[in-house]
Amino acid sequence: MPTLATLHRHVRTIGVLAIVVCAATWALDLSGVVYVCPFCRAQRSVIGLLGLLLLCPDLRGWAIRWLAGVLGVFGAVVAATQHFAGWRKISAGEFRFAESWWVDPFLLSGAALFAIVGLVLLLWSWRPASPAAR
Repeated sequence: MPTLATLHRHVRTIGVLAIVVCAATWALDLSGVVYVCPFCRAQRSVIGLLGLLLLCPDLRGWAIRWLAGVLGVFGAVVAATQHFAGWRKISAGEFRFAESWWVDPFLLSGAALFAIVGLVLLLWSWRPASPAAR
């Protein structure tokens, strides 16, 4: 597992990766490969917007952290709501993975929840490297 210092050194790369994930999943959606899902659309948009915020030169600004917090809470609530629907089905004995398990909403919403919370925590924990550490 990478250390927090390693993640901070690669914060821009992580931001670009989040944007690539967002763009790729939107391309799958708009091309009709996956079904239209408002939960998924909100989650992928939040991941992309958080990626854009990670590209800002100084992540310590209150406006950037405030926006990341608002986007993160929204995305996490949407992801948790979708994910909880899977747990509700498990409790009722009705749960089944999608035929193509890699696009199962239960798994993807769990992954989105982890990604969104991780991106927000990374942004909020960021500190510029000291000149001696560069």
